[in-house]
Amino acid sequence: MPLPPIEQTDAVPEVRAVYDDIKATRDVPDVNNFWKMIAHHPPTLARTWDSLKEVMAPGALDPLVKEMIFVAVSVTNNCQYCIRSHEAAARRLGMTDAQFGELMAVVGMANETNRLAVGYQVELDERLK
Repeated sequence: MPLPPIEQTDAVPEVRAVYDDIKATRDVPDVNNFWKMIAHHPPTLARTWDSLKEVMAPGALDPLVKEMIFVAVSVTNNCQYCIRSHEAAARRLGMTDAQFGELMAVVGMANETNRLAVGYQVELDERLK
């Protein structure tokens, strides 16, 4: 039986502080269930939020590209929660149905060709080393 999510009202002060930062940073009224579940271990909650904030901040890649990459990896890892969460974030940032369709085509093709390369034990070309 899974643990219950930790709501803000039931959270210890260090968890409440992370929740408040998530809500302020994302401008949302409540945190997602993902955060409420990993809050069972406050150090993991804080470390994960700090890392995610840093990695997903604007940089050489814009936030939409980062969200689309997150969707692609989540599809490959079969994480339904992460697929839907980051798809929603990407759509808020402007991802269209056409972009989502192309993203899924690339994910599918990358998975297929990766499996073929692994199955055939393809050696790396000299020029790619």
